Amino acid sequence: MASPECARARRLPFPLARSVRRLLFPLALSTFVWSTPAVEAHVQQGDATGFLSGLSHPASGLDHILAMIAVGLWGAQLGVPALWLLPVTFPILMALGGMVGLLGVPLPGVEVGIAASALLLGLAVVSELRPPLAAAIALVAAFGVFHGHAHGTELPPGQSALLYSIGFVVATGCLHGVGIAVGLVHSKPWGRRVLRGAGALVAIGGLFFLWRAMA
Repeated sequence: MASPECARARRLPFPLARSVRRLLFPLALSTFVWSTPAVEAHVQQGDATGFLSGLSHPASGLDHILAMIAVGLWGAQLGVPALWLLPVTFPILMALGGMVGLLGVPLPGVEVGIAASALLLGLAVVSELRPPLAAAIALVAAFGVFHGHAHGTELPPGQSALLYSIGFVVATGCLHGVGIAVGLVHSKPWGRRVLRGAGALVAIGGLFFLWRAMA
């Protein structure tokens, strides 16, 4: 017979899903309203290439890849509910940061913030850091804004802002999934060492990109 703790763990995704829907609806609505002129202005070219451009954009920079995979690694390491909350929080705040970037609003220290996200998230995995859940969510949310702003300011000319944004959010979710898949090995006897090694690689990459951003 399943224990009460297991039963509660299985029930967690359902209230979480309701919370996600409540967060995503206003975000999607505001994104749609703001980006409608851009979509109408580029009906043919934008619709054909905007989504694919957004889908490929996170993979265009190793600093983005490392940080997004690290979110999944850390979430898997922390377990439920962080396993779900961190990979949901990052794309939502990234979409908000992308809107700010698309509007042309400057955000100081974007490259430093992106590099720092890989470094700090990697160190969190290496050290098996377990802060309060709210602190972990706040940290991931802040990093999501930096990544989103960078994507938003790099919208290719003549392409749909809405579809481009959807594309890079989908790609981000896929990279989080890679991190989660790798992170689940922590349940194996040898998995903790593998996971900490992966975090070390992320942190080293983040240190390099931070050095380059500040040089």
